[in-house]
Amino acid sequence: MLRVYCLQHWYSLSDPAMEESLYEIASMRQFAGLSLDAVPDETTLLNFRHLLEKHQLTHALFTASTSISATKG
Repeated sequence: MLRVYCLQHWYSLSDPAMEESLYEIASMRQFAGLSLDAVPDETTLLNFRHLLEKHQLTHALFTASTSISATKG
């Protein structure tokens, strides 16, 4: 779910658009480690995002990923 959340953020996709993209784009499914029968629906995506926001993890997540990316070049 975390990888799906990152894809959604990177490509500025709504929950319904992310679900559709996971069905249509094999490389997104592969990155997220999903098969066609395991694609989360838009409600699951919404609930996961709200869980991250509730625990104030979104900012920490992207701060950490930015610093790792900068370190790795």
